[in-house]
Amino acid sequence: MGSTEQDIGGAEPQTDWEQIQGSPEFTDLRRRLRVFVFPMTALFLVWYLLYVLLADYAHGFMGTKLFGNITVGLVFGLLQFVSTFVITGLYVRYANRKLDPVADSIRAEIEGEPRR
Repeated sequence: MGSTEQDIGGAEPQTDWEQIQGSPEFTDLRRRLRVFVFPMTALFLVWYLLYVLLADYAHGFMGTKLFGNITVGLVFGLLQFVSTFVITGLYVRYANRKLDPVADSIRAEIEGEPRR
């Protein structure tokens, strides 16, 4: 039996969202999301905070010239952008492999479609 209910009289089927939210599949989906998001968020915040603290308190280090007018601070600043793109790519890859199949399965069960 699916997780949807049919109304008598041709009305739209009612979905029991609380039942879906409490299902083991949805709980697993949330756990999988948190396994990626929480550590990655903490890692990025530490990286960003390190950059801000170094920029504010380590002027000599951040002003160290690597070559030409390129300083350590400039390289670290550019690496902030690079790390954002890397995290985005990692999330997309993780979601495609770990989150989307479970979400598709839950959606198919809600919509009454056969599982893939």
